[in-house]
Amino acid sequence: MPIPSTTGAFAIVPCNDLPGALAFWERLGFARTGGDGNYYILTGWDCEVHLTQAGSGPWSVPETNLFGVFIRTSDVDAIATRVDDLIIRPGGVPRHRERGLYECGIAGPDGLLVRVPAHGSVVTFGALETEICNSVRGWRSTAN
Repeated sequence: MPIPSTTGAFAIVPCNDLPGALAFWERLGFARTGGDGNYYILTGWDCEVHLTQAGSGPWSVPETNLFGVFIRTSDVDAIATRVDDLIIRPGGVPRHRERGLYECGIAGPDGLLVRVPAHGSVVTFGALETEICNSVRGWRSTAN
């Protein structure tokens, strides 16, 4: 497949089940636009994400996955509608959080946290991050 001609910095996300991860990203509205058998380039929502087949190692246990992806877009509600069953609870809906952040958190493959904040939202660290991390920890412990 060809390499898309986009400019920017893009996440490379290791996946234990590359075809399964592709299905997840397609549900989010991304399409495979490049790559090869063990490396997929996906585009959607004016973003690009790269997926690679993970090797062995301690990260490959979903409970210890430290990876996350931000999809900053004005289409938070449209993305959330596509994957309502994967939105991390509590809250479970796109909402305005403290300090003006409008976003939702989505449970991705291999314990990946996908955060979808709206353009113009202020991303801060502190109580918001703690709330999301606690929700993800709870989700990861019950996901398998």
